[in-house]
Amino acid sequence: MAKTARHAAIETLQRNQRTGHPVARIFSGIVEQYRLSSTDRQLAMNIVYGVLRHRDQVDLLISRLCSRSPSRQNPFVYQALAVGLYQIFFLERIPEFAAVHETVEAVRRSGAAKKLCGFVNGVLRSGLRRRDELYELIDPEGAGHGLLNHPAWLTKRWQEHFGEQTMRAICAHNNLEATLNLRLSRSLPQSTYLKLLQEEGIEAHAGKFAPDSVVLPCFHGSISALPGYHEGLFFVQDQAAQLATLLLAPFSPGRSYLDCCAGLGGKTSYLAELTAAGDASLTAVEPDPGRFRLLGENLARTVGDHTLSLHNSTLEHFARTCPLHFDAILVDAPCSGTGVTGRHPDIRWNRQEQDLLFYREKQGRLLETAADLLAPGGVLVYATCSIEPEENRQVLDRFIADHHGFMITNCDEYLPAPARALVADSCFAPLPSSGCDGFFAARLTGDGEG
Repeated sequence: MAKTARHAAIETLQRNQRTGHPVARIFSGIVEQYRLSSTDRQLAMNIVYGVLRHRDQVDLLISRLCSRSPSRQNPFVYQALAVGLYQIFFLERIPEFAAVHETVEAVRRSGAAKKLCGFVNGVLRSGLRRRDELYELIDPEGAGHGLLNHPAWLTKRWQEHFGEQTMRAICAHNNLEATLNLRLSRSLPQSTYLKLLQEEGIEAHAGKFAPDSVVLPCFHGSISALPGYHEGLFFVQDQAAQLATLLLAPFSPGRSYLDCCAGLGGKTSYLAELTAAGDASLTAVEPDPGRFRLLGENLARTVGDHTLSLHNSTLEHFARTCPLHFDAILVDAPCSGTGVTGRHPDIRWNRQEQDLLFYREKQGRLLETAADLLAPGGVLVYATCSIEPEENRQVLDRFIADHHGFMITNCDEYLPAPARALVADSCFAPLPSSGCDGFFAARLTGDGEG
């Protein structure tokens, strides 16, 4: 029996809750298994991310509409209720009938007993009848003021570090649908691409902070359908990641650059563009085979004939076998990702506070290894998409205490003027509520070079 967008959403949420694996990875496998159309795929992902962004509110709705608490529900039924209620209360473009009928149909097609189908149908219809009353209960401007849709351990530490007002601003931002951010090829004027998008009927504007950025605030289509995708004229990349790459300056002829944790290649491809005018060498290391394959594909699409040296290896193994030293090194370290939990809302529910200490140790080892590969007087940029001090300043302080030849240089002079407001204590440290992803980057120099 054919599976629908709602069934894919329910199954994705259930597997994520059971395994803690990233939603994007789970969803990719389910889409392939169910052979969803592009329209259904987009709808299912919107529902999944929407439920995760409004989890506290959805749980309160379930508890008010059912005699059993969410934690005592059958897991599949619980996620079905979450999917249905999210559509009814938050997804205005879905007709009421479709929200109820399609969700109940997904439960039926899963092979659930008739009694369970009737239960889900009854709860969702009750939610429709009581919508005005219940919406007041979950309204963040009213009775729902305490529903932050983030785990308590995270909001508590944000309140301690940033104050209650900023903590609430971060949570509110994270609960909004994420915008799509593009970094344009430097051969393509920003104004030209904005006009091209306008002609296609796509709302877009120039990024506030990064010079090559374009923001699409409400794009829901396929990225590959955007003009210029197949020609490699843009890369999907938040402004924070673009700005962090600029800290590797100077981009002079003959210099050598190393991207230690290249991932899908966003910063690597930007480096290739920034160094294209000179005879610079660029090396990228990525240990994960799946990411390494996508790294190669993305660089082939966006970089063209720029000479790159790619290594599917851990940084430790690469360092043991590499005879070279590099003038500039980027360590975009694996982290908890608390700065991008708006873009990846499953992160907030899958992390525990003790994870921060695990990442801190891993990040420290990567920084140590990278330092051994740095040429005298070189530049070392340490970056994460976390906003937690354990993964950022504490890692730096421990490193500098053990390496007296290194110092932090102020990021100000390497960033465009609008982005300098995002610098704190010499480091680039935007919060998610600032207009770009939550991020951290520090520019270190060796042997006293500034």
